[in-house]
Amino acid sequence: MAYLKEYNLAGEEVGKIEIDDELLNPAANTQMIKDYVTALRANARQWSANTKTRAEVNHSGKKPHPQKGTGRARQGYLGAPQYKGGGRVHAPRPKFDQHVKVNKKEKRAVIRQLLIEKVLNDSLHVLRFEGMNKPQTKQVVQFLKARDLENKKIIFLAESSYEGQGAILLEKYHVLYLSSRNIFGLRFLPLTVVNGYDVIANQHLIVMNSAVDQLKVLLGGQS
Repeated sequence: MAYLKEYNLAGEEVGKIEIDDELLNPAANTQMIKDYVTALRANARQWSANTKTRAEVNHSGKKPHPQKGTGRARQGYLGAPQYKGGGRVHAPRPKFDQHVKVNKKEKRAVIRQLLIEKVLNDSLHVLRFEGMNKPQTKQVVQFLKARDLENKKIIFLAESSYEGQGAILLEKYHVLYLSSRNIFGLRFLPLTVVNGYDVIANQHLIVMNSAVDQLKVLLGGQS
């Protein structure tokens, strides 16, 4: 049986949340995790680098110099690669669709495994958030100092609602978001949109206490 420590905004431990052992069973191996992260990184690329060939550069068709009589090598076109402003050879061109498909079942398994590792490594914490009257970055900084999380990469994860095509943060977290957005290395995301790279790239995850049920759903391999 594992427990998540619950803290208030002052950094004081105020309770523990129980996580069933069945939610912590291994879900993915290291190769699955590597393939998933590699796919995420590849899909983030634009593949839009483009250069002009000698057929596309803006040059006249005039010969640089006469074919014979100068003692120089024959040249036919100022847009050739050896001239300044000429076309490029073997340079980047737009590529075909490089998107790497990730199986939904595999994606859920990898995210679940990465969250399990955060739980087992004591890198996932719960924040009992009871509201803030106004944006106050100092209060969030004090919380991080009290938990020895200052100058570390952290994501605050909150439950979300859905509007249109995507998940949005609930209004009650707006002040907390405003209080934390200027802190270096700290991000604020809806729990349901977090991906495996977010979990790997951040040292600690802080989940709102009202989002624990959504967390347990993710640990159960559901979405």
